Amino acid sequence: MSLRLVFMGTPDFAVPTLVELVGSHNVIAVYTRAPQPAGRRGLVLTPSPVAHEAERFGIPVFTPATLRTAEAVAEMHAHGADAAVVVAYGLVLPKAILEVFPLGCFNLHASLLPRWRGAAPIHRAIMAGDRETGVSIMKMDEGLDTGPVAMERRVAIGPDATTGDLHDELARIGAGLMLIALGALERGSLQLTPQASAGVTYASKIDKNEARVDWSKPWQDVHNHCRGLSPFPGAWCEFPGAGRVKILRTAKGDGSGSPGRVLDDKLTIACSTGAVRVLQLQRAGRQPMNAEEFLRGVPVGPGTLLA
Repeated sequence: MSLRLVFMGTPDFAVPTLVELVGSHNVIAVYTRAPQPAGRRGLVLTPSPVAHEAERFGIPVFTPATLRTAEAVAEMHAHGADAAVVVAYGLVLPKAILEVFPLGCFNLHASLLPRWRGAAPIHRAIMAGDRETGVSIMKMDEGLDTGPVAMERRVAIGPDATTGDLHDELARIGAGLMLIALGALERGSLQLTPQASAGVTYASKIDKNEARVDWSKPWQDVHNHCRGLSPFPGAWCEFPGAGRVKILRTAKGDGSGSPGRVLDDKLTIACSTGAVRVLQLQRAGRQPMNAEEFLRGVPVGPGTLLA
């Protein structure tokens, strides 16, 4: 006998979980963010990735601007769901909504809680140089990712892995783990463990003002910064003749010099200590390209100083 579920999610990260649930449980409603302007001129209202998937399955889609109204609570009650599954939804669930579901609300979070509570756990883990992360299934309470944890899976972070790489892996692993957790919930065997009080960190939302590359930092910090912000929003610097360019992939380079100075004809760039070699870049309005292709269109020789 499957559970009656309300699913709440918005971005691509949430889609694999929705797909898994549809195959095993009765997803009776999907809540997501309202369509957002997209396209070069921002003139086309585009449904969220979760809305697109829900419509493909024929599941009713709801896009309230807030869940803090009596109408929103009444609507949620009307679904008659056993539980809710939440994956990167984007709206706060107030106490009145949390109390609607007899079995609770369960959140898939892309970190090993209590480390990296908050909006950008994948970005922050890589930017901090963490060597391990994972996913957690948490029963939600009124706090910010503070509820007891039901299950977790650990994942190693490769030395050159980007946020994009890790995002896709954690989305896939998390979807499978949520299915296991809901199976245990249905059997009445799901066990919850309070989060530790030690080791709490917060993954604040990425601010566009922190995306610029700071070559005055050690190479490892620059490398972590670039891969942690790849592919979005993208760490960037100014290239002579090309303007602002995003740096999407880097590796440890050889050599040393004044910070921001190009050291060779392969885009090795000096940092305060050591150097990084740029492997992939993206100019404004263009597709990502490898360094060799970029250099064919933008000659950047040794001695060039990047801002």
